[in-house]
Amino acid sequence: CHGCTGKGNDQVRFELTIKALAPDIQIIAPWRIWDIKSRDQEIEYAEAHNVPIKITRETNYSKDMNLWHLSHEGLDLEDPANEPQYNKPGFLEMGVSPEMAPDKPAYVAISFEKGIPVALDGEKLDGVTLIKRLNKLGGDNGIGLFDVVENRLVGMKSRGVYETPGGTILYHAHEVLETICLDKETQHYKAGLAQKYADLVYNGQWYTPLREAMDAFVDKTQETCTGEVKLKLYKGNIINAGVTSPHTLYSEDFASFGEDDVYDQKDSAGFINLFGLPIKVKALLDEDRKNK
Repeated sequence: CHGCTGKGNDQVRFELTIKALAPDIQIIAPWRIWDIKSRDQEIEYAEAHNVPIKITRETNYSKDMNLWHLSHEGLDLEDPANEPQYNKPGFLEMGVSPEMAPDKPAYVAISFEKGIPVALDGEKLDGVTLIKRLNKLGGDNGIGLFDVVENRLVGMKSRGVYETPGGTILYHAHEVLETICLDKETQHYKAGLAQKYADLVYNGQWYTPLREAMDAFVDKTQETCTGEVKLKLYKGNIINAGVTSPHTLYSEDFASFGEDDVYDQKDSAGFINLFGLPIKVKALLDEDRKNK
């Protein structure tokens, strides 16, 4: 039995997971069968039966929270023309708005081993503690607010505001590390694959062969993603402040604008001629056709 509404994505996620792990279980979804059809009716039912609730009709945002994030939907947010009331007391729960964040930046160094975050500022931490620390640090500095109109799996568009302070920092740091640890083709292919992976998770298709296969690919890409990323957090902004890795593919000798003995700049002329040949041939043929 789950309490998801008949309009949302969560009902799909719950039920597809149940079908994968316990396919013979009967699923009961009260929202789809009872007479209560709205949030206001829910509150009326709770009041009539002395069920304690933390919300009122004025603060009746639909909120879901876990270790990773807090989502806000409903009330004034249902109109995309309305700006979220970030500075209204009680709206944000995991942090503050960028305007309310400190005037002094905060720094954090995140260490990764094979793509997995393992330490903050040199202190080894388990995953849960690390995310909690980043949630606090990011929330205090106005990091991770996301206002989006998303496309629900059930067919409608829905507007929501998300607080994801720790996750936003981790994603940013990991992407920075990948810029020096992954080759160009792998990095670009992985970025394209990320959209499909996100769709699978969003649509509740975690227990599928495709997701498992994609995980295997990602695991391979992370074998060299070990290193440390330093970030500066300031009023909602995440600013790169340095990255190192024992597996870096960045060579200052090759990238330098100064004089070097490792790269002959004359070689680029031949490369450009070959790389640009299709463009040149098309331009010549277009000109011939135009003049006939």
